[in-house]
Amino acid sequence: MGRTGRFRMAGIFWDLEVISKQLVIAVCLSILGACAAPQTDADRPDSSRADCISQSSIRGYSVLDEANLIVSASGRRQYHVALQRRAYGLRSSWGIAFESPTSRICAAFGEVVFRGHFDGGDSIRIASIRELSPEEEEDLLIRYGKKEPEIERQPVPQEVPGAEVEELDPVADGESPGD
Repeated sequence: MGRTGRFRMAGIFWDLEVISKQLVIAVCLSILGACAAPQTDADRPDSSRADCISQSSIRGYSVLDEANLIVSASGRRQYHVALQRRAYGLRSSWGIAFESPTSRICAAFGEVVFRGHFDGGDSIRIASIRELSPEEEEDLLIRYGKKEPEIERQPVPQEVPGAEVEELDPVADGESPGD
């Protein structure tokens, strides 16, 4: 060992200052890489891994807009299916199909395939699937303009005998407001 901060190992001179800088850079990059990692399904609050639809149970669908569907399944179950991008022409398509590598339609693995009137069709991945309660289904239908909200009418107030209120006006009684 000749100079300070350098040593010889296996015939190579190693500079401790250079090695420590490289180590600090590697640790910083590792931390930044971990922070920039995409969210998993468990990290997303609205996502649920369990919400998949058995392909054979699908009974129908309603198009809410170019990126959202309500899918009806057996057992009176309803699912909100959100697509990864807009599917222009979905509302006027002749029909849709669900494709998946398995018999279950799940988010990120399933696709919606539809054919327009004049084009060859399109295939779009499913971003999320969520089972709906009857209240959630109604809220979605109202939000996308597929159903009118039920407006509760308030009863017209009726006159009740003996319930008049007499207003006291101190100026009218001859008193001044400062008295």
